[in-house]
Amino acid sequence: MPGPLFRRGKQEVSGKHRPLGPPRPAQRYKRTREALGATVLAARLRPGWSAPPPPAMALGAAPAAQLALLALLGTLLPGPGGAGISIHPSKAIIPRGDSLTVNCSNSCDQKSTFGLETVLIKEEVGRGDNWKVFQLHDVQEDIELFCYSNCHKEQTIASMNLTVYWFPEHVELAPLPLWQPVGEELNLSCLVSGGAPRAHLSVVLLRGEEELGRQPVGKGEPAKVMFTVQPRRKDHGTNFSCRWELDLRSQGLELFQNTSAPRKLQTYVLPSIDPHLEVPPIVEVGSRWPVNCTLDGLFPASDAKVYLVLGDQKLESNITYDGDSVLAKAWMEENEEGTHSLKCSVSLGENSRRTQENVTVYSFPLPTLTLSPPEVSEWTIVTVECVTRDGAVVKLNGTSAVPPGPRAQLKLNVSASDHRSNFSCSAALEIAGQVVHKHQTRELHVLYGPRLDQRDCPGNWTWQEGSEQTLKCEAQGNPIPKLNCSRKGDGASLPIGDLRPVRREVAGTYLCRATSARGRVTREVVLNVLHGQNILDFVIPVVAVTLILGALGTAGYVYNYQRKIQKYELQKARKAQEEAALKLNAQSTPP
Repeated sequence: MPGPLFRRGKQEVSGKHRPLGPPRPAQRYKRTREALGATVLAARLRPGWSAPPPPAMALGAAPAAQLALLALLGTLLPGPGGAGISIHPSKAIIPRGDSLTVNCSNSCDQKSTFGLETVLIKEEVGRGDNWKVFQLHDVQEDIELFCYSNCHKEQTIASMNLTVYWFPEHVELAPLPLWQPVGEELNLSCLVSGGAPRAHLSVVLLRGEEELGRQPVGKGEPAKVMFTVQPRRKDHGTNFSCRWELDLRSQGLELFQNTSAPRKLQTYVLPSIDPHLEVPPIVEVGSRWPVNCTLDGLFPASDAKVYLVLGDQKLESNITYDGDSVLAKAWMEENEEGTHSLKCSVSLGENSRRTQENVTVYSFPLPTLTLSPPEVSEWTIVTVECVTRDGAVVKLNGTSAVPPGPRAQLKLNVSASDHRSNFSCSAALEIAGQVVHKHQTRELHVLYGPRLDQRDCPGNWTWQEGSEQTLKCEAQGNPIPKLNCSRKGDGASLPIGDLRPVRREVAGTYLCRATSARGRVTREVVLNVLHGQNILDFVIPVVAVTLILGALGTAGYVYNYQRKIQKYELQKARKAQEEAALKLNAQSTPP
């Protein structure tokens, strides 16, 4: 499986690059670096030691052409004072696990011993009278190399620093909190495993593609690099990641970099206020009523969770979102009397807001209204009584100046006018500071005999022949009586309740009979039909009577008018006499 891809400048380099391998075991080295360091330190302290100037060429392999060049350098580079040693290259940086070719050149003017001192596995790949070329294999870490020479009984040393670079094996952004409040500081950790040299290794925190900060990678495995950010509302759903950068451009190489897998940040805003709970303070046992719970200023509102709980029972809610607001609706039903707690909880992120209201569930049945008896004959005493539960008070229509209580009573002697009368009773009960009312009604039925009066069955009709008229005659009574109207003489029926043209043949005097189980009554009804000469015979007397009444009215008006004028003149004369008498009295009074 291919390794992760790394960027070299703008290029991508496979993670199988040999420098990425883990360090090899220490057993591969012939001696410890501490022992070598002690040997070199002793050599440097000897009188006459000096390091020759280093050559300026680093070799990573030893092909034939390079070996020839190193041999030529060994013959051309003289040592100071007839004795000296040099090492080439003077410094080098290679990928971990790679090889390096090192040249040791001796300038001694006589036969001498010289070579390369190192804890690494070395292989001599070329030599001359005053030079040797060594191949170092599988270099795993930074090390200082020494070329030594024993000339004229003196030892000289030349050293070089070999730097090994390798890419971090793993970079990761530590897990983010599930939810992060907007505006609160958030500490992010980038974890880097491996990588060298650390002096050239740094970590960049990214928000999307935006760089938020850069810090060097310290010691430790894995190394933890901390960043502090203050997430914004618009950072919700944004990816954050860590990128390591190994900058070897100052060493003649490139900028290497790689980015961790992103992690998505979820930000939220939960206001400090509590939800608003709308619920009636008192409800009746067995009834259903709506409950609303709202909260504004949420972000993102669609991720908010709303719970409505009555006592210990969670209610089924219908939740809707509008911008930064959430609304939960539910229906409540409780069959147990008492005070119950209703809670609304809105949760978002790692926090929640709660509010609570108390609901009093009561039982208050309708008052009992009785009529004894409910159906009676006319002029019978009826008892009307209303009763309610203890603690409530009733009011019965028709009663007054009665002390309030759970019972009220009324007695009356009923007549036909009381038939179908409604009696109402109102009961009131105070619950949790509120007054609840219940009402009950009953209808009274009075039994009475048939009645035919002028209002329901007029005794005289006069209509114009040919006009459309409806004859109305209705009998009253309980039970409802049967009505029959027949004309005297021939027994013809009177057409009651039908709209029809009036004909002269229906004129006459009719006898109407109303019959029921409670008796019978009769009434004469006269129907006049005006036609031809009959009209004049009817109109002339009516006009004459009208004229006579008009004349009498005019005479009365004139008489009253004259009386008012005489009365006014008399009052005026009397007032003048009084003023004259007052004036005379004023003149006769002495000064």
